Amino acid sequence: MTVTTTQEQIDKIRSEPGFIAALDQSGGSTPKALSNYGIGADAFSNDDEMYQLIHAMRTRIMTSPAFSGERIMGAILFENTMDREVEGKSTADYLWEVKRVVPFLKVDKGLADEENGAQVMKPMPDLDALLRKARGKNIFGTKMRSVIKTANAAGVNAVVKQQFEVGRQIIDAGLVPIIEPEVDINSPQKAAAEDLLKAALMAQLDQLDEGQLVMLKLTLPEQANYYADCVKHPNVLKVVALSRGYSREEANRRLAAQNGMVASFSRALSEGLSAQQSDAEFNQVLDASIESIYQASIT
Repeated sequence: MTVTTTQEQIDKIRSEPGFIAALDQSGGSTPKALSNYGIGADAFSNDDEMYQLIHAMRTRIMTSPAFSGERIMGAILFENTMDREVEGKSTADYLWEVKRVVPFLKVDKGLADEENGAQVMKPMPDLDALLRKARGKNIFGTKMRSVIKTANAAGVNAVVKQQFEVGRQIIDAGLVPIIEPEVDINSPQKAAAEDLLKAALMAQLDQLDEGQLVMLKLTLPEQANYYADCVKHPNVLKVVALSRGYSREEANRRLAAQNGMVASFSRALSEGLSAQQSDAEFNQVLDASIESIYQASIT
């Protein structure tokens, strides 16, 4: 990837309208994603067949006329998807060269056991090798997820500290990390946990050097424009919202109250899509999904 391409992609994410499509269900969540798409567990007998089916679903989404850089600024991929091809090109090259959609890679290995009301990420001993591979495949950035379940300062700080430590490693490899410290929407202390999270994020952001860019992926908060300080921070390229647990309608309603935040939805994006639909039906449903998420993102 050239410096010019990277700068083009930075500019697109910073200033063009749109949202980020999350196409990164990993092995654990793939059967559920296929089931929602109308493909039952009896349709595959091993992981290879399962990944082939999910890649076919993602390919159908990515190659749809509804899916383009006009409304979608980026897409987050699972490693298995990055390693495959779409219409004869590597997935990342197809996204950028054909669709003008910036490619990201999910890099975490899942969550550790809960401690102090939070789950940090499991160790990633092979991260440097994965980042080198991602660079070689023209990936622009990464995504990694932790979870905060209660308003426990020790737990929140552990999550944010780890995210930024790994984030610096990713920046050093020449990629832009999406830092995702999810707050569980079912937490009885959600608003208080968000207060702790925002303070911890701002403290870490202020320690970054000039030019070290990160993106933040955050649970839709309880208050309007709650993360405005993060949105305006010079080291933050973009703040995106996750929709986990909310219906598309509720997620869009909440997102519209957050100026400067854009969507990064997965289930909400593919809601209503089915393997049994004709291409015309599929494209129509996907187009309506993309348009509703896009409109909430540009509010």
